[in-house]
Amino acid sequence: MTGPGTDPRAATAGSPPPPTRRGTELLLLGFAVVITLVAQSIVDLTMTGSLTTELATFGTWFAGLWLVAHLVVRRLAPYADPLLLPCIAVLSGLGLVMIHRLDLSGNTVGASATGEDAPVQLLWATVGLVLFIAVLLVVRDHRVLARFAYTLALVGLVLLAIPAVLPASISEVYGAKLWIRVAGFSIQPGEFAKICLIVFFAAYLVDKRDVLALASRKVAGLELPRGRDLGPVLLAWVASILVLVFERDLGSSLLLFGIFVVMIYIATERASWLFIGLLLFAGGAFIAYQAFGHVRVRVDTWLDPFAYADEGGYQIVQSLFSLGTGGLFGAGLGGGRPDQVPVAKSDFIAAAIGEELGLFGLVAMIVIYLVLVERGLRTSLVVRDGFGKLLAAGLAFAVAWQVFVVLGGVTGLLPLTGLTTPFVAYGGSSLVANFGLVALLVRISDAARRPAAPPAPTPAKLTDAPTEVVGP
Repeated sequence: MTGPGTDPRAATAGSPPPPTRRGTELLLLGFAVVITLVAQSIVDLTMTGSLTTELATFGTWFAGLWLVAHLVVRRLAPYADPLLLPCIAVLSGLGLVMIHRLDLSGNTVGASATGEDAPVQLLWATVGLVLFIAVLLVVRDHRVLARFAYTLALVGLVLLAIPAVLPASISEVYGAKLWIRVAGFSIQPGEFAKICLIVFFAAYLVDKRDVLALASRKVAGLELPRGRDLGPVLLAWVASILVLVFERDLGSSLLLFGIFVVMIYIATERASWLFIGLLLFAGGAFIAYQAFGHVRVRVDTWLDPFAYADEGGYQIVQSLFSLGTGGLFGAGLGGGRPDQVPVAKSDFIAAAIGEELGLFGLVAMIVIYLVLVERGLRTSLVVRDGFGKLLAAGLAFAVAWQVFVVLGGVTGLLPLTGLTTPFVAYGGSSLVANFGLVALLVRISDAARRPAAPPAPTPAKLTDAPTEVVGP
């Protein structure tokens, strides 16, 4: 049993408080800024033959962005994990460099715009930082979010549903109804719905964990839950199918259902929930393939992309050629032709990275994601309250699952889903929402690593005073 005396965070009397590691964070952030500026310089020298004046502006803005983030964390969450911000800085810097490199190519095949998108992405990163600061200011204790779980669930469902009910002219892009586009401004509300629903999942599963962990019978070594307890996972499955039907969004459907199934497994520690989730996924995939033409096209293209190379398979074919051209070490920044891959700045930026930095560069990016996810899961293990444990695990898994689905689509392992690579790909909604996600992880990690408050002194009672017998 864990009590005040066994709390690993509790400091003994007279011992110094544990280090906040903010100096380590600042050093790593400086390293991330240097890597980004060196990569940007290589791109400019390779493609234009000289360093541009915009490099100084970009470097100052990018460095200032992370300096502000560091100072905010130092003030509002001093015990937060020191590796979270540096991981995000390296990933966003790599994304900005690749977007800038594609801007310089001048003709990105299949892109909706050929203008300067790197400055726009940097502006969105600044907006993301504003959301990051706002979350840390408003959410001083992550446990408060559990009180608003059902409100956030309603907000998340509304955000998911809005594009489905809007006319296709302002909500549909590449066949999927994901957007709200008004007067040149566009936003993808599903990115923010994801965070709201993860908070709801965590609060709900903590409340119902004991009920969901009950088993009715044992089959083939699996302790299956009671039939009456299947309601939540069935509702999540139906919701994901509705997203697939009305919005034609395979990516969000797969992402939300996967997150819920893994969170219910973490909450109950029963592998039977994973088995049930896989069965429901397989059934839903079969029904979707039979009933919806756009899903059938996606799957057929995935199974044999070269047979559809002149049609729907052109993207994946060009992506595979791009990755093959990069080989192990890549063509070098500015030395390849990633602009030949359609929508390379957003959906297929991983293919551009693979071509110019090679397999080693792509694996290095994946390792940074793994470090980010590992720190989130470590936070989940250390934080003491059940809601924080599930919330941190859900947020970390959301990043891991999205990266797996995106890279699976780019490499041909999975059908294309339309999801973007977190923090790297071009897109304001995804970048801003993920800054909010990291802010919640920072807040939970601060609570997990903060020294436990010493117990309040107990007032002395008169009856506790020592007595002494005095002889005659």
